[in-house]
Amino acid sequence: MIRTYLLKAGLPLACAILLLLAFGGADSPPPPPNIVIIYADDMGYGDLGCQNSDSKIPTPYLDQLAAEGMRFTDAHSSSGICSPSRFALLTGTYHWRRQHDIVNSFGPPFFREGDVTLPQLLNEGGYTTACIGKWHLGWDWNFTQPPSGEAMQWGKLREVYRPEDIDWERPVGGGPLARGFDYYFGDGTINFPPYTWIENDRVLETPTAMMDPDSVGYDTKEGRWEFRPGPKLEDWNPYTVLPTLTEKAVDWIASRDENEPFFLYFALPSPHAPIIPNDAFDGSSEAGAYGDFVVQTDWVAGQLIDALAERGLDENTIVVFSSDNGPEAYAWERARTYGHYSMGEFRGLKRDVWEGGHHVPMIVKWPGRVAPGTVSDALISQIDLMATLTAAAGVPLPSGAGPDSRDFTPVLAGQSPAAPIREVLVHNTYASKWGIRKGDWLYIDDASGGHRNPPDFFSTLTGHEEFDTPGILFNMRQDPAQRVNHYARHPEMVAELEDLLAKEKQPPGANR
Repeated sequence: MIRTYLLKAGLPLACAILLLLAFGGADSPPPPPNIVIIYADDMGYGDLGCQNSDSKIPTPYLDQLAAEGMRFTDAHSSSGICSPSRFALLTGTYHWRRQHDIVNSFGPPFFREGDVTLPQLLNEGGYTTACIGKWHLGWDWNFTQPPSGEAMQWGKLREVYRPEDIDWERPVGGGPLARGFDYYFGDGTINFPPYTWIENDRVLETPTAMMDPDSVGYDTKEGRWEFRPGPKLEDWNPYTVLPTLTEKAVDWIASRDENEPFFLYFALPSPHAPIIPNDAFDGSSEAGAYGDFVVQTDWVAGQLIDALAERGLDENTIVVFSSDNGPEAYAWERARTYGHYSMGEFRGLKRDVWEGGHHVPMIVKWPGRVAPGTVSDALISQIDLMATLTAAAGVPLPSGAGPDSRDFTPVLAGQSPAAPIREVLVHNTYASKWGIRKGDWLYIDDASGGHRNPPDFFSTLTGHEEFDTPGILFNMRQDPAQRVNHYARHPEMVAELEDLLAKEKQPPGANR
């Protein structure tokens, strides 16, 4: 409380710590924890060995992280797709209060001026902050003219920017440095242009060629490249992206001063398509190239965890691991070919309001605060990381910031609050379908939670059937696979949840 008071009083964190050391004596509170978020891309709940006994993919590093921390069995991303989930995590705000779709190639920032972010608050509280890896939340690019190129993609002729349409020499605004990060390094988004490295707000090397998604120059090991056409470096090699990001993140941790708290948001491009595990990981799983890519993703997480230990930082660092949404549609064939279900027991995939679209892995390790090897069935969301991590850091959450975020530090501490930290959670990807969870009950305002129909062979494998009611209602504790529709049996619960969904969708601060 003393440290929090000093911060509220406007003292920089370093000065506050000196005062505490001078006057607090041996009873001074411990220094604020470092924070590392490792954010996988398109990794399903069932891809981790520690939560899928039938997994065909070894994940020893993340299994060990769970053994040393708390694993959540009912954790969710805000959306079933990428950009919206990232916005929600960094702002503690449901994505649908802003928009539903991703940021497309050279799209403007998802953020607005005045948005308060987790890195911004931590930075103002004395933390050094860094984002390494996938951004996919937009930039203010310096265009010199409208897009001058055309390219066929997915059967449609599209306008695309060419290298000469952009001023590459000027700083690029609107990115991580505008959202509270002191440092950024990455390629923006692996399957979106520009295909070049960006450090802070500068492109390191000017793209002079164009990416042709049908002629990349390399082969994927499973599925399609999923690349969008646009400017690239002449010799751009996608297989170097994950190793380079890993090296940068490890080096950044190695350069930390143990007396200065830091926050690292390490946003992986894997195991999202293109599915391109490096050769050293080929055959390391029994789930094909995707499984091998998950093994590499697990290994990368382990490199960061080991780097913390090597610097002696691990005992005062909160490590959070999660994924932005459920697995991509390649998971259907993977189940038939290898018997590996990336979505675990849940129904649906990426994009869906079905559980598999947003029910994600979540592990939190906090030595001395979180009992090792604990498992929590508390309902939480990635939007709750805003309130939780600022509370853990002793950084005040300003009025209006993180309006949808809930502090679950009591759960991390093993406490049993009188009421759930979060009893209600809205599920959504696109504007056409919505779900709402209250306690054990989940209501979806459509006859299906899917945005794509699974192939017939997959429905045969899982035994899932379609429903014909206007909405669908499930008891998630009894039926996590969403097989039994209670819509007709419990009209009073349907009415209650419909009303609650309408109230939750009102603006923050409205009389709900």
